[in-house]
Amino acid sequence: MRPTRSTLRHAATIAVAGTLVVGSLIGAPAQAAPAASPDAATTLSERLGARSAGAYADASGKMVVTVTDEAAAREVRSAGATPKFVERGAAELARVTSDLERSVSIPGTAWWNDPVSNQVVVSVDPTVTGAKLDRVKAAVARANGALRIESEAGVLSTRISGGQAIYAGGGGRCSLGFNVRSGSTYYFLTAGHCTNISASWYSNSSQTSLLGTRAGTSFPGNDYGIVRHNNSANATGNVYLYNGSYRDVTGAGNASVGQSVQRSGSTTGLRSGSVTALNATVNYPEGTVRGLIRTTVCAEPGDSGGSLFSGSTALGLTSGGSGNCRTGGTTYFQPVTEALSVYGVSII
Repeated sequence: MRPTRSTLRHAATIAVAGTLVVGSLIGAPAQAAPAASPDAATTLSERLGARSAGAYADASGKMVVTVTDEAAAREVRSAGATPKFVERGAAELARVTSDLERSVSIPGTAWWNDPVSNQVVVSVDPTVTGAKLDRVKAAVARANGALRIESEAGVLSTRISGGQAIYAGGGGRCSLGFNVRSGSTYYFLTAGHCTNISASWYSNSSQTSLLGTRAGTSFPGNDYGIVRHNNSANATGNVYLYNGSYRDVTGAGNASVGQSVQRSGSTTGLRSGSVTALNATVNYPEGTVRGLIRTTVCAEPGDSGGSLFSGSTALGLTSGGSGNCRTGGTTYFQPVTEALSVYGVSII
């Protein structure tokens, strides 16, 4: 582990005492609202409730918020985002998702809301065939255009084997997500399907150097776990980039659709991609996990638990996915903000 972390608009006001400024009585032009941040756009969409169906960044990076009526569109414009009128609001998409939960919770399937197309997407991996695939197709037919089906590039699985490598007592490798702290006590976060398999975690495969002991784990349902550091000097506030350098991580945030992201993991190193969906549900063979970030970033076994980040902001922990880093794939991440809140810790 690397020990230490490294490290438009200007307003000018000129006061002219006792001077009549020519044109001072002319009304100032209306000012456009500052551009909405990804967090602000997502929060606004959630506040609009049934009158919206999500937010995303367009090709230029500007935040778009979906709306179903003009009143909601005015709120979006005043917040500095672009409104996009859609046919289906959040309530209708939620009904589609509820139907999937009841009828299609099959290992090898996943689903999420796509704000760009204003649909719920259900994906199936190659193990979903025959009667199982028929159940998925029946759900698509019932949704009357609100649901579409896609194929996964490979079999959906958690990434057990996988920033830097951590080794489970008794065997298995995962990747460290982020170092965190509560007061003067230091921990690290990783995937819950990793911490489920062992209480003791080591920095080497021979298991002679103890990193720490499990303090909590949650999988399935969620996919996060926390390990208390045996030596606080091992806890650094950065992510290894697998090119000899490190990226300082200064805080945590929520991902947004369209956002550019990177992932660091001990099998495939540093990989890049973008966020394609939030609040995705994935039905792994080991159980269902909800509320995941879906991305185009690839991953392979052993990358589990590794860091998802954008710039200096921590976003998630590698959960699982399909495909690989040779032919491409889809990877899902546990939002890190949830784990931070549950365990009462913060990014170092």
